[in-house]
Amino acid sequence: MIERSRKCVLLAAAVIVPGMLASSPAWAQASFGPIRVEVDESHAPQKILHAHLQMPVEPGALELYYPEWIPGEHMPDGPIINMAGLKFQGGGRAIPWRRDLLDMFAFHLDIPQGVRTLEVDFDFLLSAPAEGYSAGASATAFLNLVSWNQVLLYPKGYDAGNITCIPSLKLPAGWKFGTALPGAKDNGDTVEFAPVSLETLIDSPVITGRYFRVIQLTPGETPSHEIDIAADSEADLALTPETEAHFRRLVAEAGALFGSRHYRDYHFLLTLSDSVAHFGLEHHESSDDRTREHSLTDEATRIDFGGLLPHEYVHSWNGKYRRPADLLSPDYHQPMKDDLLWVYEGLTEYLGSQVLTVRSDLWNHQQGREELARLAATLENEPGRKWRPLQDTADSAVFLYNADLDWENWRRGTDFYEEGVFLWLDVDDTIRRLTNDKKSINDFCRLFYAGPSGEPDLKPYTFDDVVAALNRVTPYDWASFLRLRLDSTAPNTVIESLNNSGWNLVYNDQPNEMEEDRQAVRRQINLGLSIGLHLADDGTVEDVIYDGPSYHAGMGPGMRITAVDGKQFSPEAIKDAVEAAKDTTVPIELIVANGTAVETFSVNYHGGLRYSHLVRDQSRPDFLDEILHSQTQ
Repeated sequence: MIERSRKCVLLAAAVIVPGMLASSPAWAQASFGPIRVEVDESHAPQKILHAHLQMPVEPGALELYYPEWIPGEHMPDGPIINMAGLKFQGGGRAIPWRRDLLDMFAFHLDIPQGVRTLEVDFDFLLSAPAEGYSAGASATAFLNLVSWNQVLLYPKGYDAGNITCIPSLKLPAGWKFGTALPGAKDNGDTVEFAPVSLETLIDSPVITGRYFRVIQLTPGETPSHEIDIAADSEADLALTPETEAHFRRLVAEAGALFGSRHYRDYHFLLTLSDSVAHFGLEHHESSDDRTREHSLTDEATRIDFGGLLPHEYVHSWNGKYRRPADLLSPDYHQPMKDDLLWVYEGLTEYLGSQVLTVRSDLWNHQQGREELARLAATLENEPGRKWRPLQDTADSAVFLYNADLDWENWRRGTDFYEEGVFLWLDVDDTIRRLTNDKKSINDFCRLFYAGPSGEPDLKPYTFDDVVAALNRVTPYDWASFLRLRLDSTAPNTVIESLNNSGWNLVYNDQPNEMEEDRQAVRRQINLGLSIGLHLADDGTVEDVIYDGPSYHAGMGPGMRITAVDGKQFSPEAIKDAVEAAKDTTVPIELIVANGTAVETFSVNYHGGLRYSHLVRDQSRPDFLDEILHSQTQ
């Protein structure tokens, strides 16, 4: 996501994906438009947007779509339920409509003779609860993030790259904005943008707010990079020179890693608020990054969100420029297949949330190792990995993204992110071993993501393309290497990758720095490595490790602990009880509210508090230190 662009560019040509012409009807390659998309967000603090569309039409049957499959969200979660007040008019008359009974994102109209322009009006009801993805809470009294897919209808039968849109946005009085959309012109409180394709429009959200700041990360350079920040208070816009320098390093380190930049400008659209959903969503020339309000001013919170911007930034290369062919949807209506998310998200998590986060000094090397230890211990103690292979977590992403956290350790969630970190660390280790440390994942990145810098482009890929690129870096049976780790529950990729990088995973009673920071910021208590409980700091049980001590005691998610060994519950009380149990054979006694029932559970555990860390294996080369080392210094 970005600021107002200083460039006015013509509508970009649609990207023609090999094979698409052969499988698409001829009309899908025709052009349509322009659609005028006028959005009034002046009532965003009331959690409502007003949309007015104008589009050319011909008399006869017309079918319109509401965007269903949102790029980057990997599931059909277009928030059509929040559309209200829908009206169609043409030639001064109301035009009846009906929703398709089988395809709920489609609307049928019959355009009368003589009508050449269709007027569409509806409101989009902004979410209030601070949860979810882009359809989650995005607005407060002081800011809003406009996702254009929420305020659009478009005609069936056209590729999104061939539909021209002319967007405009009316802001609340005194608010500022940032976006990657080109050609912004202020007209009072209304901002008008240059014509773009529907594809570019949906890929270019707009951040707006009363308390707003723009930080140029590469002043005077081309392409430009900036952070556009909207916050709920002026104080939260503060940024130390050290943190600003880390973000500048991030841009430089990404350039060194990939060797080219496939965008005209890049905007990090950063929303700081405790009243919005917290997540990141990638776009080609921007990213929608929403996090806690004190993320720039409180050190613990800054560390907790340290990997967010690097992850979303890497997606400009891995996910936008190079995208799995099965994730291409020409019109946001055709289903996407998520089978290569272990590349799309897993490799991005490795390169962005781990490697670049440390290379840019958003985390130091010790914090990077502690985070790897935290992730490794979580996966090592996840019983769901005994039955569900990594590949299936990607295949099932369509519903796993919306799964509850209850029993996640047994079900497995979308942990192709976390396990993907160790899969690609294993790839990196293996390249280094096979080439006597002369090549690495850096060489793969410069090869696989190579291409001219400048205008956004799209190069789809398949599993075979990934294997071919790895073989160009160094010959090996990469197909079998990957398929074994993807399709089987037998290989221990986590431990193997750490060992091969020169480090071992160990457990002791010394707190893990990143785990402690995470729990403090998120107000959680992680006792998964000891009694097998994940708790909110009020004692609510968020998850129970399947087949662990608390599971065998009878505990389940949703219960709430009220007392521990005869004392009122507190985070300190339950940790003290776990430690004290080391010196006795007496079980830990928990008094628990389970709905209207109150029960006592005895947890038979005597191992004390356990935390994960990495320790150096001097018998092996220290590949991990090389991997995390800056490429620009």
